[in-house]
Amino acid sequence: MPIVTLRDPDINPCLSESDASTRCMDENNYDRERCSCYFLKYKNCRRFWNSIKMRRRQSGVKPPVPTAAERNETLGAMGKMPY
Repeated sequence: MPIVTLRDPDINPCLSESDASTRCMDENNYDRERCSCYFLKYKNCRRFWNSIKMRRRQSGVKPPVPTAAERNETLGAMGKMPY
């Protein structure tokens, strides 16, 4: 079984949001209140892609999490970020 890494953009659709919230915490001396907008954006990203993953699983689409290229196409078709 291959080792899964959350630093792989094909596995983690919210990698940039995760990195942004971590960077905010580092820059603001770990004051969670100052980074709340980053946490909210990450939470909304996870919620959005989890709903996509559930629909793909129900439809039998493999892999359940779209690759980075597929995600870019999906977001491009929407015209804006849904989160």
